[in-house]
Amino acid sequence: MRIYSSLFVMGCIWCLSAQAIASPAINPGPMFGFLESGKSAVLKRIYNSGSSTAFVKVVVQEIIYDAHGQPAEQPAKALSAGPLTAQNTLLASPARMIIPANGMQSTRLLFMGKREHERYYRVRFIPVLPTSADSFDQSADDQKGYEKELAAQVTLLTGFGTFLFVRPDKVTFDTRFNDGKDTYSVHNAGNSVIALDFVKTCHVERTAECSGIAQHYVLPGSTYIFTKEDNKLHSFVLQEGTAERKISFTRT
Repeated sequence: MRIYSSLFVMGCIWCLSAQAIASPAINPGPMFGFLESGKSAVLKRIYNSGSSTAFVKVVVQEIIYDAHGQPAEQPAKALSAGPLTAQNTLLASPARMIIPANGMQSTRLLFMGKREHERYYRVRFIPVLPTSADSFDQSADDQKGYEKELAAQVTLLTGFGTFLFVRPDKVTFDTRFNDGKDTYSVHNAGNSVIALDFVKTCHVERTAECSGIAQHYVLPGSTYIFTKEDNKLHSFVLQEGTAERKISFTRT
C-alpha cells in the first residue's frame, strides 16, 4: 500500500464554468496536514486572494483503505445524539465561512472520540453561492445581490481538497529497510504514517544531474519499493513524526 502526493487531490476541483474574470480564489495552504498525538485540534487558515467575497462550505469525509490499499471515501458523517467525546469523527468549526476579498478566515479541525488507530480524512473547502439552507446568515436580498454580481461575469468557483492524517494517541514508529540487489524497500511496521521526503536520483559522477524531487507517504503495514539504477545515487529523507534522517543507496 503506497500513498502518493497526487492521490489526494482527486475530486477536489469544483467548477461552475470554464473561465474566470473575477471571482473568489481560495487557498487552503498545504495540501497535507497532521493532527499529532496529544492534540485534539489543528487550525486551518483559508485565504481568499480573489476580487469577490467567498462563501466557503467545509466538507469532511473519512478515507478508509482496504486490504489492497485502495481508498474508499465514506459519506459525510452526521453527529449522533450521544456526547461529542463518543462521536469518533473529525469536525470542522465553523463549517461555513464568509471570507472577504483579499481576506482570511480560520476553521478548527477537531477530532472527537477514541484514537486507537490512525485515521485519514479528506477536507474540502468549497466556494458556493449562498443559500438559506447553507446557514450563511445572509438575507434573501443579500443572496440575490451576490448572485447578480457574479452572474454579470464569467465566473469560476474552485474548491480544494486537503488531506489530514489523525495520528493515534500512542504512536509507534518502526521503519524497516531491505537493501536488495535491484531494489531498496522501506516497510512501515509502526502504527502511524511515515514520509519519504526530498526523494531524488542523481548520477554518481555527475552529481548535478538529478531527477525532480518527490514525496511519498507510507501507511502502517505498507511498503514502498525503489528500483535501483546503474550509476545512480538514490536518496530521501525519512520523516517519522518530527524525527528525520537521510537515507541513500546505490546499485552495487
